[in-house]
Amino acid sequence: MHWAIVILIAVSVSMLVMGVSGLVVDPETRLVRRRLQALPTQGVRLTELRERRRRRKSRESLEAFLEAFGARMGGKGQVHMKDMLLHAGYRTPSAGTVFVGARLVLAGGFFVGSVLAAGLVEITAQQRLLLVAGATLLGWMIPYLLVKRKVRGRQDELQRAMPDALDLMVVCVEAGLGLNQALVRVSEEMERVSRTLAEELTLVGLEIRAGTPREDALRNLGLRTGVPDIRAFTAMLIQTDRFGTSIADALRIHADELRTKRRQRAEEAAAKLTVKMLIPIIVFIFPSIFLVIIGPAVFHVGAMFDVFGTG
Repeated sequence: MHWAIVILIAVSVSMLVMGVSGLVVDPETRLVRRRLQALPTQGVRLTELRERRRRRKSRESLEAFLEAFGARMGGKGQVHMKDMLLHAGYRTPSAGTVFVGARLVLAGGFFVGSVLAAGLVEITAQQRLLLVAGATLLGWMIPYLLVKRKVRGRQDELQRAMPDALDLMVVCVEAGLGLNQALVRVSEEMERVSRTLAEELTLVGLEIRAGTPREDALRNLGLRTGVPDIRAFTAMLIQTDRFGTSIADALRIHADELRTKRRQRAEEAAAKLTVKMLIPIIVFIFPSIFLVIIGPAVFHVGAMFDVFGTG
């Protein structure tokens, strides 16, 4: 019994000594230990960084090829696509040329692929012509459809996040911040809600810091986004700044209007839901219900009149 108590005391003392030695270990040893433990994580980060650099280099090479190809094929004349690309978030001067180059490359690739595919199957000359023409048109339209989809996604995100950003701006202005500082603060806070809107507001702040007049910077915001709510917001700020009225009151009224519009859009979407549900109900659900309900009755009536019998 005494030996057991002695052993227990010895183990407790040894554990206490080990714990104290871990606490009083010199800072250099702890720093080395932390660095050694972080080596695998840093290795993973370095691998991810190299992979990211490789992907970026590949993307830049592809963009350079498409830009050169599009410029050679006359892509600089596509001025009417500039607004659509700007609304999609492509702000570089070469975006239009890269877009035209992508359309030409995809159209040529689909043309060659459809010609090879048409030679492998036995179809008529008219069907082969329709296949090649349809595939080429599809390759030409794919970049346009992708950009239009991105435009709709960005504009929907901006439209949904704008009322919240305007409420934050009202709070900032009423707290004593100027309009420029309020834009910077709202862009920082909206990073968690909408990265797209935060980037657009950050660009406005950068333009103002670079010396662009605030009126031009706000007008550029409306042109870059193409969202009617943001254009109305920028027009309101320009008029308020020009006539010297209270910015806080104007922002509060406009925020109430945007919240009302958002509620009306939600009510409109809910009202359209019942009409949109009619098509899948009629096409998929009603035939199944009719088959389950009327099917046994049809077989029963047929058996009564010996329609399904063997005689």
